Amino acid sequence: MNFNKLSFGATVGIIGGGQLGKMMAQSAQKMGYRVIVLDPDAECPCQHVAHEFINAPYDDMEALEQLGEQSDVITYEFENISAPQLKALVSRYNIPQGYQAIELLQDRLTEKQSLQAAGTQIVPFEQLTEPSDIERAVDKLGYPFMVKTRFGGYDGKGQILVQSEDDLDEARTLIENQECVAEQFVDLAKEVSLTVTIGNDNQITYFPLQENEHQNQILFKTIVPARSDKEAEARDEVKKITDYIHFVGTFTVEFFIDRDNHLYVNEIAPRPHNSGHYSIEACDYSQFDTHILAVTGQQLPQEIEILKPAVMMNLLGRDLDLLEDQFGDHPEWHVHIYGKTKRKPDRKMGHMTILTNDVDQTEREMLQRFEGRNQ
Repeated sequence: MNFNKLSFGATVGIIGGGQLGKMMAQSAQKMGYRVIVLDPDAECPCQHVAHEFINAPYDDMEALEQLGEQSDVITYEFENISAPQLKALVSRYNIPQGYQAIELLQDRLTEKQSLQAAGTQIVPFEQLTEPSDIERAVDKLGYPFMVKTRFGGYDGKGQILVQSEDDLDEARTLIENQECVAEQFVDLAKEVSLTVTIGNDNQITYFPLQENEHQNQILFKTIVPARSDKEAEARDEVKKITDYIHFVGTFTVEFFIDRDNHLYVNEIAPRPHNSGHYSIEACDYSQFDTHILAVTGQQLPQEIEILKPAVMMNLLGRDLDLLEDQFGDHPEWHVHIYGKTKRKPDRKMGHMTILTNDVDQTEREMLQRFEGRNQ
């Protein structure tokens, strides 16, 4: 696939003005592009760094048309936008990412079916249309298993762990409200992710394999490079995915590694991802740099060079309460505060990256700093 190469001064339109949109905008401006963003939140982080701001709901077709008319290329920072509306925009404006990935991946069932069709390694799953389908999941998957809504869940929302018969009523209630997918529970040894950028003429650039830890289904920390021997296998799985699903720009594939060291594809984020934020300081190109290069039709770097190993810690509202008085005493902490106006205990308010020659030692030190965050 080949698409237009944009000159300096062209305008990048971004659907979504959260922290990902903000960091996209900063990379685009660094390269000489203008930025216009659309978001329903009048105080969204990205509107403070964009040249122009359209304050409108994501499903406001008139506002989306305005964004299209004012942009030389359109991208998006998250996947929960209307696929039919995006499809309508693709037919009229320059949206290299297309709508296909959004259409497939915002639905957990079609995502699982697509991963299965692509030949990737995934855990067994069952479609749950009616509350009574939970019995079939018990028979085929056994305890424990996860039940997740087909649409709209992220950061642990819309999912429950079914460990025994005692949890079935809660699962049935979830299914009554929305169709779900049941997934066999993985006895985790490690979670990893691979961030990838695809550009003009199917150029593909891989970031190093990232090792992740979640707490309460929200990313807590990322260590790079991952302490794992699965990078080559993860790249092979990503190649299967990209042969089957159309991607342009930066996206991330999340994986599980079980106690027997088997790698399973978990899910795909079709845009820059929280686990790739370390790349701003730790690599010669960030995931946002390569995303903007891709959607504007530029040449991608053949290889991403990691300048130094890194530990990246998410900063939720509770973490700011715990640590913000210490930021000024630690210049080695590369702190990013997103600019959200309302602080909530479990809301992502920022992140920080520490470059290190000893990730194990740095990890231990940071875990001590974060003690008490859940009290």
